[in-house]
Amino acid sequence: MGLFSEKWWSKMIAPLRILVMVFFLFLGGTGSLSGSDWKQAMGPWKWSFPRDHGSHPDFRTEWWYFTGNLSDSLARRFGYQLTFFRQGVIFEAKNPVNPWSVRDLFPAHFTLTDVSGARFAYAERLSRGGPGLAGTARNQLDVWLLNWSARMKENSIHIEAKDKAMELSLELVPRKPMVFHGQNGLSKKGPKEGQASYYFSYTDLATTGSIRMPPLPSRLLVKGKSWFDHEFGSNQLASNQVGWDWFSLHLSDGQDVMIYFLRRSDGSVEPTSSGTLVSSNGRTKNLKLSEVTVEVLDHWKSPKSGGKYPNRWNIEIPVAKIQLVINPLLAGQELVTEGSTGVVYWEGAVDGKGRSRGQEVTCEGYVEMTGYAGSLAGFF
Repeated sequence: MGLFSEKWWSKMIAPLRILVMVFFLFLGGTGSLSGSDWKQAMGPWKWSFPRDHGSHPDFRTEWWYFTGNLSDSLARRFGYQLTFFRQGVIFEAKNPVNPWSVRDLFPAHFTLTDVSGARFAYAERLSRGGPGLAGTARNQLDVWLLNWSARMKENSIHIEAKDKAMELSLELVPRKPMVFHGQNGLSKKGPKEGQASYYFSYTDLATTGSIRMPPLPSRLLVKGKSWFDHEFGSNQLASNQVGWDWFSLHLSDGQDVMIYFLRRSDGSVEPTSSGTLVSSNGRTKNLKLSEVTVEVLDHWKSPKSGGKYPNRWNIEIPVAKIQLVINPLLAGQELVTEGSTGVVYWEGAVDGKGRSRGQEVTCEGYVEMTGYAGSLAGFF
């Protein structure tokens, strides 16, 4: 890749983050991270696809989020995450015709979990758009950061990432219709007007492809199930909200469950926290906070950050007669992203078992936990 080789990029990523933010603070254009120019998530959104798979630059924060549970021919289990962020730093670039004029930053995170080998690896990147370095289309799913990408081709999504010897190349095919969370995609994050995001998912994606993770000697063919979230907004977290816990679960009876809890600084849970239950045929039910109970059964303390994270959960959804006990497939699935978003968080593969409408079920999926080690201020 010439000048922008992986070796060069890995050395420059942290300094670039600092330089870009300094540029914004002292030499930037008009608008700001907290300015009033950004559009707010309020009221119904007129959804249109493939347009809404693309970027929404009138909103400050946006992400395309892929997670999945995989296995190879020897039944070895793996997990992955590939996330692309777009973070607006100024509403209007100082010189829009100049490709180096900063308007948005594009961080990205890539993880692999090897369950049988008890290994977790992650990589992070950050770039401004520049001349082809990073970006996203506005009318379709086409987002990239150097050689990391997510693109929709006909009826499938292709995701690619490579960092040193760590690689991922997967094809994702939806088996259920698109899911709109909250009120037709308007997902409330608090009581104030605009404190929300627009949020939709493909919760059940048949997944095939290959991964490579040191010290495994070669690329492995894998298959499994993935989950894809796309979310955008401008004013999602209030000053008294310190983080969130997010669950995406696939049950063996064909149901999918999404739950998120926003945690307040006083230890309470934001009342607008909610979830979505997706039936085996794709029908959805919005879950209110009062309809879901999550009990923490154990904790894990990170040797890197010192953060103390929940590490085992009992989840009950009485309205659907669901009860599950969830466990991480590996305790240490924490990311310390000093070179991109600056956020320390836990994002990892989980599994569990329990009952659904009187029948025994198993489940697998992903859990994300933020705000247990450091602040989210400045990004969310």
